Amino acid sequence: MSERLSIAHVSPLPWDAETPLAQHVRAVAGELSRRGHRVLVLAPSRSAADVRETRRALRELRGRGEALLEGTDTGLPRALAVGELVEVLSSRRSALALDVTRTVEELLGEVPLDIVHVHDPFAPSLPNAALRFSRSLNVATFHGAGERAFASLVGRRLQDNLFGRLDARAVTDPASGEALRRAYPGSYTLVPGQSGAPLYEEIYAELAGRRHTPPGDPEIAARLAARPLIDVDLHMHTDHSGDCETPVEVLLATAHEQGLGAIAVTDHNAISGALEAAALADRFGVKVIVGEEVKTDGQGEVIGLFIDQLIPRGLSLPETITRIRAQGGVVYVPHPFDRMHSVPDYEHLVPVLDDVDAIEVFNPRVAISSFNDEAARFAAKYRVTAGAGSDSHVAQGLGTVRIRMRDFDGPQEFLQSLSEADILTRSGSLLYVQALKFLQTRARPPAARRAVKARKLRRLGRRHGR
Repeated sequence: MSERLSIAHVSPLPWDAETPLAQHVRAVAGELSRRGHRVLVLAPSRSAADVRETRRALRELRGRGEALLEGTDTGLPRALAVGELVEVLSSRRSALALDVTRTVEELLGEVPLDIVHVHDPFAPSLPNAALRFSRSLNVATFHGAGERAFASLVGRRLQDNLFGRLDARAVTDPASGEALRRAYPGSYTLVPGQSGAPLYEEIYAELAGRRHTPPGDPEIAARLAARPLIDVDLHMHTDHSGDCETPVEVLLATAHEQGLGAIAVTDHNAISGALEAAALADRFGVKVIVGEEVKTDGQGEVIGLFIDQLIPRGLSLPETITRIRAQGGVVYVPHPFDRMHSVPDYEHLVPVLDDVDAIEVFNPRVAISSFNDEAARFAAKYRVTAGAGSDSHVAQGLGTVRIRMRDFDGPQEFLQSLSEADILTRSGSLLYVQALKFLQTRARPPAARRAVKARKLRRLGRRHGR
């Protein structure tokens, strides 16, 4: 048997429905359970009493959701009624479970799952809701869905909102696979009939093999345990970035005033500001990680931390990562799903996942919170170390998010400390800091910007007796 996994199959139809889809779910869930996996089936129900029973169990097991998986690895998966069913008369298979959002969110947040396997996850449905809240590896099976079944979704950025959340796709008949491939190119595994458990098991094992093993060196852990906790901001810019007017000394002074013990200076396609900050760090009592936010050739941006040489822009994402690693640096992916930035998509990020050390899961400059949520889900499902940073382009934005972690020395200690860190956010106005950035970098002519910079440095010098 492959690795023992915790799996939830999510069906749009009741557990006892007599349709090919429901029969498929029952057959594979039972076989996977007989193979030693812990299996839940989430499905709507026509029984209000069954739905109330599921909600009662969730309330009683809050904080210990793993108990719902007990005994589900002996051939008897546990079926949970999630939401009452409303049949859609225009389709024999379509159904909508009402009032499922809160229950699904709570259940997927409470139960530690390796795989969330959704069946026909088109909106509106229980499987579609499960995809919204899943923090696990996601597999989808499409059951006989011809083009007509998903034609109404074309133009709704389904690749981002639905297919973008899927880590593997399967179909139960070749015609369905051809129709889906025409609309949404990709790989679809054919899983015919009711005997799909062995194929699914192979898919699950391949996905689980991509997950990271968290840093866990006992010697490093012992050293870190004796270190004080410090607050760290991992993403910020100085006037060495073309879209920022914050002098290095002002950045360091502000970091000190904000109580930050360490910062990562990550200018766009430049390392000179970070090197200057590192040279001045002792004067301001702030540790500086030298970094660079590098724009790749159409594959998004990636940050190199703990580097000392400039990495040129315009390389491919894999080549940029290779350059970071050649310097012994840490590969850190910023705002990975903020589609208002240049970001690597799933297509480019998954193949390099083995070489990614950490992912930014919270960035206060991200205008749409769901982009941060998507980053957090991605980091959780692949067990990638989570990071955060203010992405400050003005001094006033510094420290709007911070990481509380053990003090560190060098990249290995940094990564192990980060893997056990807490991310702290505070309320702030995105509009305010974005307006300041515009005023400082766009609204003022160059001569005025130079004059303002000179005044800032003079005030800073007087404050510090220089």
